[in-house]
Amino acid sequence: MSAYSKERAIERIARLARSGLDVDSFFQAAGEVIMSAVPACESPCWTTFDPASLLITSSHQEGWPELPPEALAAEYLEDDPLKSLDVARSERGIQTLQEATGGDPNRSRAYREYMAPAGIRHSVEAALRTRTGQTWGTVGLARQVGQPDFDTDDLEFLLAIAVHLANGVRQGLLVGEATDPEGPNSPGLVVLDADWGVESLSPDVDRWLAELPGEWKKHGALPPSVVAVAASALRTARDENAPGEVAIARVLSRAGRWIVLHGAALVAAGGRRAAVIVEPAHPARIAPLLMAAYGLTEREQEVTRLILRGEGTAQIAAALVVSPHTVQQHLKSVFDKTGVRSRRELVSKIFFAHYEPRVRDNEHRVITDRPIRGGPFPWPGLVGDGRR
Repeated sequence: MSAYSKERAIERIARLARSGLDVDSFFQAAGEVIMSAVPACESPCWTTFDPASLLITSSHQEGWPELPPEALAAEYLEDDPLKSLDVARSERGIQTLQEATGGDPNRSRAYREYMAPAGIRHSVEAALRTRTGQTWGTVGLARQVGQPDFDTDDLEFLLAIAVHLANGVRQGLLVGEATDPEGPNSPGLVVLDADWGVESLSPDVDRWLAELPGEWKKHGALPPSVVAVAASALRTARDENAPGEVAIARVLSRAGRWIVLHGAALVAAGGRRAAVIVEPAHPARIAPLLMAAYGLTEREQEVTRLILRGEGTAQIAAALVVSPHTVQQHLKSVFDKTGVRSRRELVSKIFFAHYEPRVRDNEHRVITDRPIRGGPFPWPGLVGDGRR
């Protein structure tokens, strides 16, 4: 494919990321574009991550409605060079099979037991990372024996679209949670017509609008910040092939907490509309979960979150501005409270207790045509972060 064609493919991915698709639909549409630019022997393999913990929340690939348990075991219980977490944490954000295994794919159990029997000889995985550094998942491609390995042009294309793919996942999760809320802290969605009138409201969005500066009353004038974000999104939109940029605003609520507004244009042949998603700023879902489930202190939660993301003792000490000895003391307390003896056991316990159920729930949601979820599965009885 020519350089011009790949530039057009990048533009198409960017438009899809701003088009308000749910995550599964976005992956299907984006996958078609990717396959036209970077041929592979099968459709892309997608994962979504909780960016707070870098733990997997869902997996998507055509023909594979369920992720094999062995794949999750290889990721969280074994020493395998092919780990999505390693790609997510890497500075470059992309890795081929040859690079991961030092040129010897047989070092990987995943390769020996799943890829080689299927005739796969080459693979590449790229992190879906926003410009601010949040990783929302990965995309992987594979080629069979006899096909060429992924070259520099292929890798550069995947790196070029990664930020757009990350934005598409982020927006898709927000739209899904707003239209099918899981709890009172779920995002809300407002759709406005061309005259700034309210066309539709998602369940419970009233509570968010009431917190914003302005006098919101149902069927009345919207808070000025909502209209401003919608107008900003529509200002850059020309037509359905150029839906413009996502507009973002951070607003201090009446209650003294920050609320984030995301605006996107909905431009089609039938007219121009705008969608505004309203959510609390930086909802750290994993922190209340850890507090409720294991009784961790705030500092122990911070240490645990960094452990989940694969950080070492020195990195944690630098991030928290404490000594390595203090990190080890906190870690010992975390081990005692969670009933584990090592970092790997801690990661696997939290994943299989709180994230593996989310992966399986999302598989069922895709089958039943419902929006997928991000973040850990709700802890029974947990209400501190608005979950039921």
